[in-house]
Amino acid sequence: MSTNLYTYGIVEQEDFQLDTAGISGATHIYTVDYKSLSAVVSDIDTTDPERTDEAVKTHNDVLQRVLEYDGGRTVVPMSFGMAFKSGRTLKGVLRGAQRALRSTLNDIDGMIELGVKVISAGGDERMDDSAQADVLERLSDSSINETDNDLFSDRLLVNKSYLVNRDRRDDFDAAIDEIQADYDDLTVQYTGPWPPYNFVDIHIGADQQHGGR
Repeated sequence: MSTNLYTYGIVEQEDFQLDTAGISGATHIYTVDYKSLSAVVSDIDTTDPERTDEAVKTHNDVLQRVLEYDGGRTVVPMSFGMAFKSGRTLKGVLRGAQRALRSTLNDIDGMIELGVKVISAGGDERMDDSAQADVLERLSDSSINETDNDLFSDRLLVNKSYLVNRDRRDDFDAAIDEIQADYDDLTVQYTGPWPPYNFVDIHIGADQQHGGR
């Protein structure tokens, strides 16, 4: 009897195992290889896992472990819910997406994602505009790429995800520290590192996900 496989992300071909909590109570995370790629998976009893806050957190926690595994790994994160009927089905999907996955792994090699929100105390629009420009310049200088997220409040000066070379993480941390030291009236919310969700665009069809054509 074949085992359904839940997939968290894709890494360079490598055999490794993690003893950590996975989706639907899984306790064993391992890899399934296809040529130069490895899918990070765990066994699951369904191809349609329920999306709950806890399950999404578990999915992200596993990716975090992969990102930090043995000095750090580059990982193409899969969106929540990617479960396949068998290893054979999964390998078929990897075969079809091989070129896109290979290209994406090359593009984000050695990269992590960091999230930054900067919130103003408010009261001086001209000062806020000046601070915003300065903060954006400092963070851009320490990153490879960035995405614009919604400024859903007038007090929210920056809401971005940054793609940062793992080897330059200290430079980005230092920029954050300097911003906090230079601007007493700004609150900086700094999160990560995360797998580069916002810098990856891989789509795998639902027909493939659930078992074939």
